[in-house]
Parts: sequence; C-alpha cells; structure tokens
Amino acid sequence: MSSHEEATGVRPVADVPPVHGPPAVRLLDPDGRIVDGPAADELLPMIDALDDETLRRFHRDMVVTRCIDDEGANLQRQGQLALWIPIRGQEAAQVGLVHASRPQDHFFPSYREHAVGFARGIDPVDIIRMLRGVTHGGWDPAAHQNFHLYTVVLGSQTLHATGYAMGIAFDGASGTGDPGRDEAVVAFFGDGASSQGDVSEAMVFAASFQTPELFFLQNNHYAISVPVERQSRTPLYWRGEGFGIPSTQIDGNDVLASYAVSRRDLDAARAGGGPRLIEALTYRIGAHTTSDDPTKYRSQAELDSWVARDPILRFERYLRSRGESDAFFAEVDEEARDLADDVRRRTIALEKPEIGVMFDHVYSEPHPRIDEQRAWFQQYEASFGGRS
Repeated sequence: MSSHEEATGVRPVADVPPVHGPPAVRLLDPDGRIVDGPAADELLPMIDALDDETLRRFHRDMVVTRCIDDEGANLQRQGQLALWIPIRGQEAAQVGLVHASRPQDHFFPSYREHAVGFARGIDPVDIIRMLRGVTHGGWDPAAHQNFHLYTVVLGSQTLHATGYAMGIAFDGASGTGDPGRDEAVVAFFGDGASSQGDVSEAMVFAASFQTPELFFLQNNHYAISVPVERQSRTPLYWRGEGFGIPSTQIDGNDVLASYAVSRRDLDAARAGGGPRLIEALTYRIGAHTTSDDPTKYRSQAELDSWVARDPILRFERYLRSRGESDAFFAEVDEEARDLADDVRRRTIALEKPEIGVMFDHVYSEPHPRIDEQRAWFQQYEASFGGRS
C-alpha cells in the first residue's frame, strides 16, 4: 500500500506505469547554477540580454509576493478574511511569465495568480476585498493593467480567454508585424482544471482560429487532495499537442526558464503564429486554501523534497553568484515586510458595503422586480436590529 493510499484510503488508478516525456526545460539548477544543453543554446541569449535591474526585479517580485501571501493567510486565521488561497512555491513560474509579457497583453487568471497580479501592478488589497467579501470583485480590466477578474469556477476562464483572443484576431490586433502593438492573451489554469471540459473546448477553438494565446498550466501536483498522477497517465503538456498546439514543459521553480520560454511563446502568438501551451512543473508548498489540511494526503518527506527546491532560494543563489550583496537582499526583505504591514492595515480598515448593493448592477436601468427584492432584503436585514 502506498503512502498516499494509506493517507487517503484511495487505491491507485491502475497498475500501469505512467508515460514520461523528455526532461522539462531548465536554465537554472537548484543550486543556482546555469544549466547547459540544447534548451540553453536557444534560450540563454534572452537571459544574457537582461540587465541587472531586471534580474533584481525578478527577486523582488517573488519575495514581496511571498510576504503578502503569508500576511493573507495570517489575516484569514485571525478572522479578517473568509478565505485565502496560498501561492507559496509557485512564485517563479508566475513572475517569469509576467516579465515576458507586454503592457498590451491580457491575463485571465484562475484564483491563485497573486504574483501575476502584484508584478503587473495590481493593488493586493483589490484582491483581498473579494476574499473579505466586501465587493463582488468587479473592476475594469483596462484600468487594472489588463488583469481580468479571478475565476473560482474551474477552467471557465480559459473559455473567456479564448473568446477574447478570437476577438483580438478578428480585430486585426495581432500578427500586424508591429511587436509594439500586437496583443496576446494568457489563460492560467492548474493540473486539476486540465481535467475540465471547458479547457478542452477552449483549446479546440484556440487551435481552430489560431488565436494569439498562451495557455499557462501550473502543475502544482495536487487538485486539492487528488495527486496529478490520478488525473493523467501522460505529461499534461501532451494534451496541448493533441489539439495541434505547440507545447513545452518547463521547470516551474526556475524563474529564468519561465521567462525565456514564455517570451518565446508570447512573441510567436502575438506575431500570428497561433496558440502555445506551457506546463510549469512546480509544487504547492502550502494548503490548497486555508480550509484545507494537506497533511491528510501528502507526506512530510515529499514536502521536504520540494521545499529544498524553493524557487526564491534558487534565484538568490544565482544572484549572489553574480555578486549581489547582503544589503540588497536585506533591503528587499524590509520592503516586503513594509508592504505586508500596509496590506494588513488597509485590510482591517475596509468598510462593509451598503446593504442592497448587490442589486445595483443587475440591470442598467431601474426594474420593478429588482426594486421589490431590494426592499424585502433591506426589511429583512433591519429585522435583526442593526447591521452589526
């Protein structure tokens, strides 16, 4: 009996060995050293072209994200949020991708893309408002760096992304030959969502209409408590190939690999080359959400093996090998703590929404049925003797 079977009581899917593909693309090993090989020959020139300030920004964005992520979990444990979705362990995959994008690109996240949002310039409190339950989450993506709303329904955002990408293609906003104007779309999803029908449908339309789109699959190894090997006997990126979408598997804990492969694929998609898929192999160090207990379905030894491959420590070792000083890392740590403290102060200061606000945007004009429902709800709330 396997450790997983012992922990969950769930038997393995079949006594058939999984099929493995070629090694994932990696440019930086866990000790922070550049890796030679065929992928390096193609991709390292992109890394060599990065200046020191951009590399420092990679580190800063990962550290700030982790600090705010920890603060989000603390706020939930203290009753300030209904829920928090930890990202710890997945920072490199997301930060590398963001820095490979252009301002005109659009992002359709699932619900764990905190690093994408923060690095893109989203105020963390705008995300916290949704998880505190004081807003329905509505914002104008055009006013938020083309970062669209979080989507809790698994996989549905891939359909939204593909539809938007089709619109870009129909409008002639891609493949014009002007890289400064061409647009692309990124659809985020996880290994669990890859089993959803919506994701397959999105890939059918993306391939058929050759959308300017990147499917970014973060394989963190667990769909809540279900390990990825129970969902697929083959590498997940092969699914993209099955739809005719060129696909690549990368080491998702290597921010340089994420940057280089994402840049290559986004450039191709913007230029009219059709959709691409990246599977970033990473690991969710924390719980699925703050309502989850991962000790029930995975072993400490497995967790320890991934903690040893921490993406932030890996990149810090690389920067130190290039001569970055202790002062730089201390400065980033202090900045991250200050931002987390600021997020905490502003979260606690958030005010409750007005009673009945949920009815404000059902129709663009007044409607008697909605007015009736609003009046009933206000009367119902008043029956408790006050909002508190």
